[in-house]
Amino acid sequence: MAVSAALGMSAAAMLPSVASAQDELLVEEVVVTGSRIQRANLVSASPVTQVDAEEIKFQGTTRVEDLMKNLPQVYSNQNSSSANGATGTATLNLRNLGDARTLVLVNGRRLPAGSPIAGGQGADINQIPAGLIERVEVLTGGASATYGSDAVAGVVNFMMKQDFEGVELDYQFSQYNHDNDNSRIQGIIKDSGFPYPDGSKTDGDIQNWSLIMGGNFDNGRGNVTAYAGYREIDPVTQAARDYSACALGVNIDSCGGSGTSAEGTFLTNPGVFYVDGNQFVPGNKVFNYGPLNHYQRPDERYTGGVFGRYQINEHVETYTELSFMDNQTNAQIAPSGAFGVAFNLNPNNPYLSSQQRNILFGNAADLNEDGTAPITLLRRNVEGGPRNQDIRHTTFRGVFGLRGDINDTWRYDVYGLYSEVSMENTYNNDFSNDKIKNALDAVEVIDPDTGESSIVCQSVIDGSDPNCLPWNVWQTGAVDQGSVDYMELPLYARGTTDQKVFSGYLAGSLGDYGIKMPTAESGVELVVGAEYRKESLNFNPDEGFRLGLGAGQGGATNPVNGSFDVQEFFTEMSIPLVEGAAMAEELTMDLGYRYSDYSTGVTTDTYGVRAGWAVNSDIKFRASYQRAVRAANIRELFLPQGFNLFDMTQDPCTTSPDGDAPTATPAQCQLSGLPADQYNNFVDSFAGQYNFLQGGNTALEPEESDTYSVGFVWSPADIADLSVSVDWYNIEIKQGIATPNPEFILDECLAGNAAQCAKVKRGPLGDLWLGSDVNTSGHVVALLDNLAREEVEGWDVVVDYAVQLGDMGTLSFNNTMSLVTKWDQQEFAGAPTVDCHGMWGSSCGYPTPDFRNNLRATWLTPWDVTASLMWRHIGGSDDMNGNVDIDSYDYLDISAIWNVMDNASVRLGFNNVLDKEPPIVGDGAGPSNNGNGNTFPGMYDALGRYMYIGATLTF
Repeated sequence: MAVSAALGMSAAAMLPSVASAQDELLVEEVVVTGSRIQRANLVSASPVTQVDAEEIKFQGTTRVEDLMKNLPQVYSNQNSSSANGATGTATLNLRNLGDARTLVLVNGRRLPAGSPIAGGQGADINQIPAGLIERVEVLTGGASATYGSDAVAGVVNFMMKQDFEGVELDYQFSQYNHDNDNSRIQGIIKDSGFPYPDGSKTDGDIQNWSLIMGGNFDNGRGNVTAYAGYREIDPVTQAARDYSACALGVNIDSCGGSGTSAEGTFLTNPGVFYVDGNQFVPGNKVFNYGPLNHYQRPDERYTGGVFGRYQINEHVETYTELSFMDNQTNAQIAPSGAFGVAFNLNPNNPYLSSQQRNILFGNAADLNEDGTAPITLLRRNVEGGPRNQDIRHTTFRGVFGLRGDINDTWRYDVYGLYSEVSMENTYNNDFSNDKIKNALDAVEVIDPDTGESSIVCQSVIDGSDPNCLPWNVWQTGAVDQGSVDYMELPLYARGTTDQKVFSGYLAGSLGDYGIKMPTAESGVELVVGAEYRKESLNFNPDEGFRLGLGAGQGGATNPVNGSFDVQEFFTEMSIPLVEGAAMAEELTMDLGYRYSDYSTGVTTDTYGVRAGWAVNSDIKFRASYQRAVRAANIRELFLPQGFNLFDMTQDPCTTSPDGDAPTATPAQCQLSGLPADQYNNFVDSFAGQYNFLQGGNTALEPEESDTYSVGFVWSPADIADLSVSVDWYNIEIKQGIATPNPEFILDECLAGNAAQCAKVKRGPLGDLWLGSDVNTSGHVVALLDNLAREEVEGWDVVVDYAVQLGDMGTLSFNNTMSLVTKWDQQEFAGAPTVDCHGMWGSSCGYPTPDFRNNLRATWLTPWDVTASLMWRHIGGSDDMNGNVDIDSYDYLDISAIWNVMDNASVRLGFNNVLDKEPPIVGDGAGPSNNGNGNTFPGMYDALGRYMYIGATLTF
């Protein structure tokens, strides 16, 4: 308990096994995340939160992401619930400052970028087997002086089981259960004419196998620990939950969806129409894309690895870590189609009915000079089925090192690390834009020999594409499967990321040379070291991706190929200032510095100062300042320019598909490049998605952050088994590397900012969404730059307490709280500061609740059963757009572990035992806000009650 209090850690209940392990720490030196200096004292100047292996059992975790996202300090963007825009990885995001700003370590050493795919630059924690985790240490705030770039928001360090002896076999079966009884939303869906589920639904089965084997050899001089694991996850679609069975509108009072419908939406000069039979009907139909999207992606994962060490002699110990993962998942979303394909229709198209021909060609003023009719088509490929993205990541990581004591004063640690991630991305069931245009250009031909007529593509006649089959979108139910097969375009991308690290340091106790403060008994501890790191990324999409031929891709997917390396020198020093004095049992100051020289021509200095003051054994104070940096990653440096999509409720300069009037004035809209006669006279995006131009920047400077923290730990001797740690932190990021929010750019333009208006490029029709041609289509320019300033401030409180119940065992409590008092962001210099704490949506994006709290109570019974109850609280978040505010949420989890015999245990648990459905916010929870299915599954329990049963055998 004392060590837990001193480190400010333990998000798990204090079980006897944990307490025993911590008692051992009292008599040996340990290394705490955030420093390489070994410590035998009880004062840590850094606030570290710890999750122990027992918490994994209590939560029934098979996906490490599920364990971590429940921590109040952690947010989850890419996870198993991502569908549209999924990378196939699981990433961590401390303080909601971004995946790239969270450094993830295994045993104190880096993990590589999780994927070469866009959005995959955070470390993929899928490769970490839950059964092998001994504990997880979370350090908030900058730690670049110790670990180098990327530790801006903090560090998550997974400490794995080593020196394991015996055999451990573990199996767990898990699934979800939910009672679809939301009568309000069911009524909305019913009124919209869509199907919905009713009654209890059990699905999303997860099976997980884990095997760990280890043993010592040569009289304990060596140990080998090996592991293997297999995980299989069944899919869940949004059709399985009533609250996600339709894509709700922004006010969640009607089903929204997409204007790219099964009936087709035809944007013509005479007006907007859809097809019913062989007739044009004014208006448009809405396509309910939600039910087809994955709410939980199917997943199959194999893991394996070896940890080993061998002491060659008293000065040299060799060690290795080898790990392998093969993970395959599939992200399914709604069918592809023609998403605003512009073409010129010939009046002799044989599929047109008389009514359609009269509407389209009845007024010469509506036609082109050659007599053709300009049309923009939005039509869903319901005949071809959903799009699905098959994503496979194969990861290898190897560490080889030497460590030992040179003498009684000096020790060393030198290692080399190589990691490689190989990605295969196969995108199925998309449509080809070029083939859509060919298939729409249908003509009737007469066989001169038989006199029989047939309908073929013009490209067949002129020989430009003899395989074309015409697409009849002009009549209900008339699409031929052959034309669907012709237009379908599989897309392929392959890529790798790899990381090479060579690192070493020398640590010494200078007190052996008499270097110490006269007021302290312990001497100065010193670490000096050097590190070389090289990061490489190669992303190679096929021609269909590169040329933007995929109709459902929102633009071209560009290749990225680049690398950089960095040479670094670092030092740490721990100086005991006072020991054994009145009001100062220990007073220690730690210093850290790192110099980095990047091959991109950038050099950085990072440094930190920390102080720990133990007034006595009851009360300890700590404070720190850290300057951290994050250098641009390879995608940020070298990504070619191209289109991407962003979500927005409506274009402020026209009426929305839901009938909402423009929110901007004609004068404001003219500032954005809209001609006066086009104000409220163009068609808005039916899906709420708009184009923005993204791209890398080789001139990016590293972003910098300053982190301040002050806290104390109270573990009173007269109150047994109580510890309280309280820490205040402030993190400010300057010249942050970011893509400006395109909606924010547009808003600034409408407010009169001429510099931002230059980035708004409206299309010929006045829109910002039609087409995918960078030169002609409407879009907002939002390229990466050193623009952003962000500041996060708050409090972390951890309380541990245990009550002895006599013959009834022990009842222990752990409470972990995070209070956010400030979350400010500024898109660029001169822009207004936006307060995002307790907000979601618009430029704030993902929810940032101002208060999150976990309370776990654990009862160690005298009957070989340990029972536990957890209360999870998530504070409310208000909608920046003023539509749907999120109330505070509370979940209850219960679990129990029964030690059936000395070598066998069984566990059973229910998370979200009351089956509380998540907050429903509608299409504001879109992919650009890292939401899915009308909510934010990375924060809330989107699938209902989680049930699991598992067993562990040890030999």
